[in-house]
Amino acid sequence: MSKTYAIGVDVGGTKVAAGLVDSTGAIVCQTKAPMVVTKTAAEGLACVKQAIEAVLRGKEDVRDRIAGIGIGTPGPLDPRRGIVIHPRNLPCWRDFSLTEEIERAFGIPARLDNDANAAALGEALWGAGAGYRNVFCFTVGTGIGTGIVIDRHIYHGRTGNAAEGGHVSIDYRGPQCNCGKRGCIEAYCAGPAIARRARERIAEGCASSSRIAALVNNKLDAIQTETVAEAYRQGDALATALFEETADLLAVWLGTVIDLIEPDVIIMGGGVAEILSSFRGRISQRLPQWTINPHSPEIPLLMAKYGAEAGIVGTAALILAASEEGL
Repeated sequence: MSKTYAIGVDVGGTKVAAGLVDSTGAIVCQTKAPMVVTKTAAEGLACVKQAIEAVLRGKEDVRDRIAGIGIGTPGPLDPRRGIVIHPRNLPCWRDFSLTEEIERAFGIPARLDNDANAAALGEALWGAGAGYRNVFCFTVGTGIGTGIVIDRHIYHGRTGNAAEGGHVSIDYRGPQCNCGKRGCIEAYCAGPAIARRARERIAEGCASSSRIAALVNNKLDAIQTETVAEAYRQGDALATALFEETADLLAVWLGTVIDLIEPDVIIMGGGVAEILSSFRGRISQRLPQWTINPHSPEIPLLMAKYGAEAGIVGTAALILAASEEGL
């Protein structure tokens, strides 16, 4: 019987999410395990193995139909050699041969890729990007991750570190990003940046009556992205203005993306996407101002199909897409 399943593993700074996924992109089962990032490489590996073991437990009937294990981590990494180089939020691993260790432990082929690349591949195969040839996918959460998929293949660039779109600068004089550069779109529009802008506006006295401050009893340091989102849901003017500004900045950035790669579709996902979905029309309306491409209005801006499960489905796609092509 042909192999029709893959295990997808999404490794983050606090947890490992893993699941068994079939060839239609459906999750059969999933689990989560805590991730230890401040100790040894072996202890970090043990967390990943624990999550995979939990998925495999009781799955003897499909074990021989599992084509492989796909793994996603933050970059930088080398997808061709399966090496995690030095992600900022996974300090336990430096030049760590993750796929080699997983293959040794489970006797199953493994593939590694950037977590945002994997999420984009899952959307391109089975999600909002299905049926499109060139897909640009971005997620807005604690950071901004991006992936480019062309003809069902991730675009990796020369060394595997392409498509770091969250670190494209829109203002070289702008706020400093965690990456060290200035004016990255992530430094303006990721969740923590939205919360930071809210704190700055209230501290400047621009909106002392805002619901944002009231929700945290005027303790400005306690303002988080969800605080701003809740104030927006309650009709707060400042929160609305902050998300409008976020949409406008994303339009500037996406205009550059269109001029550079002209995708067939743009897909937006991530933890902040639920709120930003209300501003898709605003982004699309402003895009033509920030691109020279006369066909930009023809490029749809869609919401991602896979929300919190994008990491599991996307990393499984690393295996299942290759399996279909006999790679």
